[in-house]
Amino acid sequence: MGRPGFVLEVDRSTPPTLFFHGEGFRLEPLPVGSRVVYPAEPLEPIEDPDDAIRHALLHPLGDREPLPALLFPGMKLTIAFDDISLPLPPMRAPDVRQRVIEAVLDLAAEAAVDDVVLIAALALHRRMHDHELRHALGARVFDAFEPNGLLLQHDAEDPANLVHLGHTDQGEDVEINRRAAESDLLVYVNINLVAMDGGHKSVATGLASYRSLRHHHNVQTMQHSRSFMDQERSELHSSNWRMGRLIAASGVKVFQIETTLNNDTFPKPFAFLQKREWEWSARDRASYFAAAKALDRTPPRIARSLFQTQRAPYGITGVHAGEVEAVHAATTANVYRQQLVPVEGQTDVLTMGLPYICPYNVNSIMNPILVMCLGLGYFFNLYRGKPLVRQGGVLIMSHPTPWEFHPVHHPSYIDFFEQVLSETTDPVEIEAKFEEDFATDPWYVHLYRTSHAYHGVHPFYMWYWGAHALQHLGGVIVVGGDPKAVRRLGFKPASSLRDALEMAEDVVGRDPSITHIHNPPILLADVT
Repeated sequence: MGRPGFVLEVDRSTPPTLFFHGEGFRLEPLPVGSRVVYPAEPLEPIEDPDDAIRHALLHPLGDREPLPALLFPGMKLTIAFDDISLPLPPMRAPDVRQRVIEAVLDLAAEAAVDDVVLIAALALHRRMHDHELRHALGARVFDAFEPNGLLLQHDAEDPANLVHLGHTDQGEDVEINRRAAESDLLVYVNINLVAMDGGHKSVATGLASYRSLRHHHNVQTMQHSRSFMDQERSELHSSNWRMGRLIAASGVKVFQIETTLNNDTFPKPFAFLQKREWEWSARDRASYFAAAKALDRTPPRIARSLFQTQRAPYGITGVHAGEVEAVHAATTANVYRQQLVPVEGQTDVLTMGLPYICPYNVNSIMNPILVMCLGLGYFFNLYRGKPLVRQGGVLIMSHPTPWEFHPVHHPSYIDFFEQVLSETTDPVEIEAKFEEDFATDPWYVHLYRTSHAYHGVHPFYMWYWGAHALQHLGGVIVVGGDPKAVRRLGFKPASSLRDALEMAEDVVGRDPSITHIHNPPILLADVT
C-alpha cells in the first residue's frame, strides 16, 4: 500500500512547489509557513480485474439477485455506461467499461438474451466520436453493436424516446430514457473518479432530460451543496437520490455496477508528477526541465494535442454490483480510502494549479468558462467538512486561460462568454435572465442532437457549478491568464504568483495563511 496523503509545512529547505499551468507546469517557491496538501500514493490495484468483475456480478450487494438469475430469453436488456467525461485523463486500454460490459454480454449470451442495446449516458454532454466510443468499449463491442444500430447515445431532447415517470415529493420531474425505463433490466456501468459520481446520479442524471436536470443543476442547489463530494451536505446528492428512488418505485429495475480506480494518473515520461518535489531524483529533475522547456517552445495547439493523447495507467481498486445504494456505499468508501487527506483548519489564501483537462474538454479546448468551472466548481469542492479556504478568503489559480473555444463542441459557450458574461457574472441573475433562451434555442438543440455539441444550457451549468465558491470567496485571482479573458470572468489577473499573493493581502490582510492543494492526482481534503 502506498503512503497516505499528508500536509507539509514549508520551511527554508523546502524546494519550489509544482503548479500545473494548463498544458505546462511551473515551479513556484511558496512563503515559509505555507502548507502544501499532497495526495496519497496510488493504492495497490486488483491483481485480476476480470475475476473481480465476475465475482461482483455473481455476488451482488443489497437485495439484487446475481446477474445470471436476472437474465432470460426474450427479455429486453439495456446497458448504459458513463461517457467521455470519465475518467480523467482517459485510461489505457482496456478501459474498465470495456471489461465490465464484455463480462455482462458474455452472461447475456449464455442466457440466450438477444435484445440488447448499449446507451452512452450523455445527459446534456456532447455526443461521443466513434474513436472515443471504440476506446471506451473496445473493438469487439463497438463493432458488434454500432453497425447494427444497437449502440445509442442518450438524447435528452428526443420526446419520442423519453418517458415521464412522475414527480418526487419535492415536485421534481423525473423523465428518463424510454428504452432504459421500459427494459426488463437496466445495467448501469459506472466509473467513480470522485465521491460525487455514481449512485442514483448515474441514471437520474446520465439518462435524464433537461426537464428533469433543471431541478438540481441550478444555482440554489449548487449554493446549498457543501460540498459536492460530501454526500451528507450536498443538495445535488439529495435531489438525485429522491429521483433515483422514484425511478426504482416506478418499476425500473437497475443493476448497478460501479468501479473505482487508484490515482496512478501519469505515464512514465511524466512520472515526476506523481512524486513530492523533494523526492525527485536526478532523472525526475531532468525530465521536468526537459518537458517544461519543450512545452514553452511548443505552440499551444500542438501542446494541447500532445496532452490529449495521454492515457493514464490507472489500476482498478474495486468493483461492486447490485442494488444502487448498497453498491454506492461500498464504492464511496473505496474512493475515500484513496483520496481523503486530513487537514486541520482553513486558510486565508488557497492556491492551485489547474491542468489541461476537465470533464468537458476531453479532446477539446479548456475555454475560460471551463477554467472557472474546474477551479471554483471542482477543485474548490474537493473537500469534506469545511472548504480549505475560509469564508471571505482568496482563491489563486494558475492557468493560461486562453480566449479560445472549440467551435464544434462548445458553440453555446462562445455566445455565453460574449453576450452573457459581458453583462453580468452573477449566477442568480444569469439564471433568471438568460437560461431559458439558451436552453430552448432551436439551433443549439439541433447541434446537440445531430453534431458533437454540448447542450445550449451547458455553459450555464458550468457557471452554476462555481456558485458556492463565488458566494464563499472574497476574491479570485488567475496567474498567467489572458488578462481580458480573466476580467470577463469577473476575476483579477496577475502575472506571477508573488504578485497574486500581494493582491490577496488587499482582501485578507497582511501575512495571510496560505495553503496549496497539490492536485492532480486527485485528493479530497478532510477539513476539521
